[in-house]
Amino acid sequence: MRTALTELVGCRHPVVQTGMGYVAGARLAAATSRAGGLGIIAAATMSVAEMTSAIRAVKERTDAPFGVNIRSDADDAAERVEVMIREGVRVASFALAPRRELIARLKDAGVVTIPSVGARRHAEKVAAWGADAVIVQGGEGGGHTGPLATTLLLPQVVDAVDIPVVAAGGFFDGRGLVAALAYGACGIAMGTRFLLTSDSPVPDAVKRLYVEAAETLVTTKVDGVPHRVLRTPFVESLERSRLLRAVVNGARFKRLSGLSWAAMIREGRRMRHGRDLTWAQVLQAANTPVLLRAAMVEGRDDLGVMASGQVVGVIGDLPSCEELIGRIMEEAEAALKRLPGP
Repeated sequence: MRTALTELVGCRHPVVQTGMGYVAGARLAAATSRAGGLGIIAAATMSVAEMTSAIRAVKERTDAPFGVNIRSDADDAAERVEVMIREGVRVASFALAPRRELIARLKDAGVVTIPSVGARRHAEKVAAWGADAVIVQGGEGGGHTGPLATTLLLPQVVDAVDIPVVAAGGFFDGRGLVAALAYGACGIAMGTRFLLTSDSPVPDAVKRLYVEAAETLVTTKVDGVPHRVLRTPFVESLERSRLLRAVVNGARFKRLSGLSWAAMIREGRRMRHGRDLTWAQVLQAANTPVLLRAAMVEGRDDLGVMASGQVVGVIGDLPSCEELIGRIMEEAEAALKRLPGP
């Protein structure tokens, strides 16, 4: 199935695995790209050295195109961009709108730039700045999310920009791929569905919690902005002793990251800029990586946050990435055949 996405990045199938912190490492990204999709390394929770190592690990496992996701507001974003260029990464992915100069540097080096957005105006901005494509996530998606459903947001963005649009939020099978194409998208991006594969590094005990989950909730208690997560003891406890818990988690993040308290305060101030957050929320936001790591690496659902899309309620198996993508494409072909002819 050829679309503007497959033509742009060189993958065989219009299916993207999103950059999920502590989940989308070299193992998952390589497995996705080998299967014909576009695997993306989640480097925002990695050091530059770890990111470089992950890139090289993917290249050792496959010669298929893959991407790297970084935070555009990170102090070392420019350095990370240079690493991607030097290592021959095909796609640069951003969770926040990248600065105009970062897009220009990547385009000059031939790297495809695909930011993720949650609003039409953000898509229009990055398109005007020269982004090659955009991933648009509706409110069904996991992690930081917006209020507008994919079925309403996607056609707005498709109509507003003249670059390829990839749909995210609420996708898990081939029928969804066909629906996205019908809306004018060139492919789909999935997080939770790839998290729940045998190639995902998430502990089996955590995967079982996802598979057994029936619903998600959107909370602002994690870091001050809407966050779609599984309901866990930790999330429910955030209503109590938030400042103390944030300080404790901040100390853990300091040990893990090697950042000084001054650097953490600078990070917090940057996050607080333009947002109506308390300092407890700022502290919590600055050390969100610890909360993700506790669940996704250490398997501690009582201490961590488990980001999840609404699709978790309809997922009941753990296929390999190859099995998943193959199944999606077969389902898409079957769905197309069921449509009325001209």
